[in-house]
Amino acid sequence: MSRIGNLPVEIPEKVTVTVDGENVNVKGPLGELDQVVKPGITVKVEDGKVLVKRVDDSKENKSMHGLYRTLIGNMVTGVSEGYSIQQELVGVGFRAEAKGQVLELSLGYSHDIYFEIPVEVKVETKTERRKNPVITLSSIDKQLLGQVAAKIRSLRPPEPYKGKGIKFVGEHIRKKAGKSASV
Repeated sequence: MSRIGNLPVEIPEKVTVTVDGENVNVKGPLGELDQVVKPGITVKVEDGKVLVKRVDDSKENKSMHGLYRTLIGNMVTGVSEGYSIQQELVGVGFRAEAKGQVLELSLGYSHDIYFEIPVEVKVETKTERRKNPVITLSSIDKQLLGQVAAKIRSLRPPEPYKGKGIKFVGEHIRKKAGKSASV
C-alpha cells in the first residue's frame, strides 16, 4: 500500500491537467510541464483531482506509484506557484553577479567562475554592504532547480572549520574544532 501514491492531487484554478496515454501535460499561469509515465502506472483526471493508480502489485510498480504522484504534484505546484531557492556566499571577497543567464562568481580561486544557467531558471543576485551576497534561483521545474542549485553549491561547498563556501539560506553548518582543541 502506497500512502503517498493513493493521495489525490488537487488541481487549483487556472491549471489544466491533460493525460494522453503515457504523457501527462500540466498547464498553468506560469508555464507548461510534461511528464512521461511508465506503462505500469495509470493517471486519471476526475472531479478536479488527479488520481494515480498502479496496474498490479509488482515491486517496480509499487516503487513508481508514489514517485509519479509526487512528480505530478510538484508539476501542479510549479505551474501555479513556482519554486525558489536562495543560496548565500560566505567568505571574504566572495561575490556573485548575474549577467543575463550567466552567473559570474568570485569564490577565492585564482580566476572567476562563469556558470551558465538554463533558460528555464531565473537568477537574481543581491549584494548589500556588511552582508553576504545572496543568489536567488526560481523556476517552475523543481527537479531542474534543485540540480542547478546543487551544481552551484559544488563549486565551493561549505567547509567545517571556518564555515566558508556556498550554503543554502537557513542552513546550519556544524563547525569543527581545530588543532588547538585536541589537547
